[in-house]
Amino acid sequence: MSISIRILLSGYFPELTEDQLDKYERMAELYREWNEKINVISRKDMEHIGEHHILHSLGIAKVIQFPAQAHVLDVGTGGGLPGLPLAVMFPEVKFHLVDSIGKKIHVVQEIARELHLHNVTATHTRAEQVREKFDFVVSRAVTRLANFYPWVMNSFKREVIPDKGIYYLKGGDLEEEIAESGLITQVYDLKDYFTEEFFETKKVVVVPMP
Repeated sequence: MSISIRILLSGYFPELTEDQLDKYERMAELYREWNEKINVISRKDMEHIGEHHILHSLGIAKVIQFPAQAHVLDVGTGGGLPGLPLAVMFPEVKFHLVDSIGKKIHVVQEIARELHLHNVTATHTRAEQVREKFDFVVSRAVTRLANFYPWVMNSFKREVIPDKGIYYLKGGDLEEEIAESGLITQVYDLKDYFTEEFFETKKVVVVPMP
């Protein structure tokens, strides 16, 4: 399985270094180990961790290249997705991962420590309680956009930077959900970047912030 993660990721991201690929392989092993103790990823999904979790998280990297020294908030990170895979991809970017479930944040902290990800901090808290400001917000299917946006609308720095906004991994038909939110969005289909059947209905929804 670890070989397939390496091949899978290097095929889509040929710029990844050997060190980064090593980290992704180790990340998958750590998720398997931790999942035996704490259910951070669906048990039946563990055999697809490379495709369904690590590569899926990196879908965001197909639509945005975070600039060096940017600050990114990952809301409702659970076991560290999409934040940990993105932190390996962008070592010069600072990631702050938050979740309301303490035991999941403990797993995130341990995996980040084991992988020597010095650009990651993780806190047991809710997004609305985070006082720090960020350039970008990422998340993976935590709730409907209409609910999510008020949690993070005040989380952004005032500075104008290119492509500042929310990068939200979602699946399925989002027409109604986007209309309900009243937000201006750009939607990217991950099937345009990844050929696996899993990505057929997966999307990155971008909400630009002024």
